[in-house]
Amino acid sequence: MTEPVPGAEDQATAAPDRTGAAETSPSDKLFDPDRAFRKPGLPTLIVGLSCLFGIWHILTNLILIEPGMWQNAIHFAGFAFLAAISQPLWRGSSRGGLWVLEWIFGIAIALSALWIAYNESGLYERTLAKTGQEWQFSTLDWVTGILVIVGAVELTRRMTGWIIPSLVILALAYNAFLGEYLPGVFRAASLPVSDVMFRSLYNDEGMFGIITTISSANITLFMIFGAFLVISGASDFVIEVAKVIAGRFRGGAAFVAVIASALTGTISGSAVANTASTGVITIPLMKSNGFQPKFAAGVEASASTGGQLMPPIMGAGAFVMVSYTGIQYGTIVLFSIVPAILYFLSVAFVIRIEAVKSNINLADVAKADRVKIAAGALNFVLPLGVLTYLLVTGRTPSFAACVAIATLVAGSWLTPNKMGPEKIARALTLGIRTSIMTAVLLVTVGLINNAVTTSGLANSFALMIAEWSQGSLIIALVLVALASLVLGMGLPVTAAYIVLSILSAPAIAGMLADSIVVDLLAAGIGDPAKAAMFALVDSPHAAKAAAGMTVEEARQLVDAIPFELAIVIRPALVDTELMTTFLLTAHLIVFWLSQDSNVTPPVCLAAFTAAGIAGSRPMATGVSAWKIAKGLYIVPLLFAYTPLVGGTFAEIMQVGIFSLFGIYALNALIQRYAEGPLSVISLPLLIAGCALSFWPMELIANLAGAAIVTLAIIVTRRASGAPTDD
Repeated sequence: MTEPVPGAEDQATAAPDRTGAAETSPSDKLFDPDRAFRKPGLPTLIVGLSCLFGIWHILTNLILIEPGMWQNAIHFAGFAFLAAISQPLWRGSSRGGLWVLEWIFGIAIALSALWIAYNESGLYERTLAKTGQEWQFSTLDWVTGILVIVGAVELTRRMTGWIIPSLVILALAYNAFLGEYLPGVFRAASLPVSDVMFRSLYNDEGMFGIITTISSANITLFMIFGAFLVISGASDFVIEVAKVIAGRFRGGAAFVAVIASALTGTISGSAVANTASTGVITIPLMKSNGFQPKFAAGVEASASTGGQLMPPIMGAGAFVMVSYTGIQYGTIVLFSIVPAILYFLSVAFVIRIEAVKSNINLADVAKADRVKIAAGALNFVLPLGVLTYLLVTGRTPSFAACVAIATLVAGSWLTPNKMGPEKIARALTLGIRTSIMTAVLLVTVGLINNAVTTSGLANSFALMIAEWSQGSLIIALVLVALASLVLGMGLPVTAAYIVLSILSAPAIAGMLADSIVVDLLAAGIGDPAKAAMFALVDSPHAAKAAAGMTVEEARQLVDAIPFELAIVIRPALVDTELMTTFLLTAHLIVFWLSQDSNVTPPVCLAAFTAAGIAGSRPMATGVSAWKIAKGLYIVPLLFAYTPLVGGTFAEIMQVGIFSLFGIYALNALIQRYAEGPLSVISLPLLIAGCALSFWPMELIANLAGAAIVTLAIIVTRRASGAPTDD
């Protein structure tokens, strides 16, 4: 089968082929491990360098002790060079001898990045020698700094298009001169050009700061781990297991797609790569089972989108959340298990309803290949089990990934797919190849992150969301969903999530915290010092803060708190642990909403990829995928209004179990079909059952909702005269 690209941030289609299918050059075949190992010469050299680069990533996160600046600079230098020689400047620029220019460009960027790391202490010494003056960049410093910034932006343009480069240019201009000309909350003081350069290169929020550390210390290692799983035969194991589980159900071919995409998500976390790898098998299978091409493609695209939500890898999202929230990776993964299951079951419900509606019978699914299952089982289950255990017990993601790789290599010698030197080299090469886009992209996004944090734009954006939503959480979520869709049209999912989380997550977390503040005000704040803070609020209810008030008065008082004062009052009144939970909830909401660009027209890369395999119309496929993937909107609402994040085990189970009844009812209402067509009796039953099943933390209401939905299913089934054994 086609090998899935592990962890690549949708680069299967985000970077179009600029060289033409018939054109060949040294740059065109640099990263084909099979070609490189069959013929000597330049490709083999690059594969060797890629292997060494992969080994360096493992060692630098285990035993090598390097300053963070050096680690990130080397990380970018290597990937910038690989990106430059593998992504031609324009169509045909790699033909003939022109490919040499790409090599020179890549080497120049790499050396400049290394110089920036080497020059850091010297820059501090020269600047301190001239106290009170601007940063003392030499001519060489300026040249290398500009080359690194321009190079990162240009390489990102080659791989993703003009959206991110345009945002970077706008961000740099905003810090340098544009901010002082803008009105209202977007007005910001301009900085000297030397200060903009220093902050871009050396700040923790800049190019070689926190975001790049996420890439060098975590994401690349997980991509390498995913490549080891692919080369070891674990991807074949995924498909065969899916056949065993789902092949005997009505519409089972589509269930194979769901299960295979969910399991592949544990390897890759890339929606487009997931679609391309599993779709070549599952989409023809679904079509032969009787599903329409656009529906089959929509199922694959929506299921593959869920791969980025599937623990333990979750694309790059979990790593970013660790950095922004300070919560352990294992905790984030644990809280993401039930939501991921809810999403995949929501897709499965759509399949079930469509199979019954279209009278699709049992799938003629080929019997599972027991040899592939036996060969891939140990290579899939054992390393993923070790990885999950280490993450849950609090070990760092980088350590867990390295140990999982070692476990896979050692365990493979007990299977037919032994990981010898050649396969290890192929896995390292594949892992580095699929990391190129994400690595360069995150370094470039650091420029946007730096501008946003330096200028205070994040607070301004949060204030704007608060004002537009008028304190309504649901309106704020709609605004964020719209913003994520717009950003997702031009940005890979990880980049869209990072940008949107910087701008909107604090606002959502603040609104969640305000619900606690409202309750405290309604009951009365016993601490005189804390109650006195509300004297600064221009509201007739401020004087009642200590004595208590009605809930409506408390809401009005909270809505009247200025943004600058709210960020002081919330931490003073709301427990720190609870504030952290709200921040994680906000990030999960943004992360889930940012996935919708994979399946929502007019730009939906996963859906378009699936349409190409199915032979269906791309836009119609996008609409179908968007309908099937409605869990991307349901689960964030559960994050916001229930204790699905941060709750006890019993609370999470209550939300998860009863939400399934609500999700089924909602799908049935949208398709106007359950186990049969909806009637005058079943329609109101489903509406009532849906509402009661979703009712936050009301057990009696939830039980009633589940019972009503079950009754509606029985009514529609009997009315249709459907058999009861499928």
